[in-house]
Amino acid sequence: MSEQPDGLGDVMEERRRLLSLAYRMMGTLSEAEDVVQETYLRWYRLTEDERGDIRNPAAWLTRVASRVALDALGSARARRERYVGQWLPEPVPADLFSGTAAAPVETADPADRVTLDESVSSALLTVLESMTPAERVAFVLHEVFGLPFGEIAEIVGRSPAAVRQLASSARRHVRDHRAVPVTATEHDRTVRAFLAATRSGDLAGLAQVLAPGVELRSDGGGVVSAARNAVHGVDHVARFMLGVLSKQPELRFTEVQTADGLGYRMSLGDHVYGVATFEVDAGRVTDIRLMVNPAKLTSWLPER
Repeated sequence: MSEQPDGLGDVMEERRRLLSLAYRMMGTLSEAEDVVQETYLRWYRLTEDERGDIRNPAAWLTRVASRVALDALGSARARRERYVGQWLPEPVPADLFSGTAAAPVETADPADRVTLDESVSSALLTVLESMTPAERVAFVLHEVFGLPFGEIAEIVGRSPAAVRQLASSARRHVRDHRAVPVTATEHDRTVRAFLAATRSGDLAGLAQVLAPGVELRSDGGGVVSAARNAVHGVDHVARFMLGVLSKQPELRFTEVQTADGLGYRMSLGDHVYGVATFEVDAGRVTDIRLMVNPAKLTSWLPER
């Protein structure tokens, strides 16, 4: 195979890292793909001399992808306001982007630190959705990818001091809306107890594993049937889940490791019906997210 011209091979090796960055900013793989495609189009449009003047192509690609994402976030927010039903971030396997981000930025308060695994969780991405585009970009670039404020300032068109304030505001927002972390053992045990009670049709047993303020949200994208509004409270959530199983008794659950911890891929025959992810606190499920929109199940292949 012939070598690609103009160091294009090295540039293309950045694609996976750029996709991981864009996904954290946009919340879906399809929108992240659009950002990465536009980034490479801008690289291809450069003249040979212009590319030769770029000392660090990886840094150039990061800056451009971040600007493209910043612009895209505004229109994405408008589209989500017209979304049919509830919009949720696309769940991804735990290891989809492993090794693509820098080490977490050290902060004065360890509780503010975001681990690399957590940075692609549906829980965190849901919090990021409530931020302004500039806050979200600043948070991802600084807290996850370790870029200094000066570089981020050039990307978002603000002063370094203003970017520092953006990042601080974003970090505070994440802290205020962050679930209390639990061990993987507690999370997995609780999630398995939830599924066991659901499968058995045990309403009382299911109620015992749900937190008093439990919330269930499902995203069908207007393509498949899903609850249009969030389901709140132990009794409503329990009955909703048992209703799903009564309507789809052949639904099969397979344990999968998601960015939110242990979850379930739901299948009907060879068809992936959806992916369920969970948040847990004190041995009870506090949040359930059911992704059944086919467009947001792209990283979950049918079982063989």
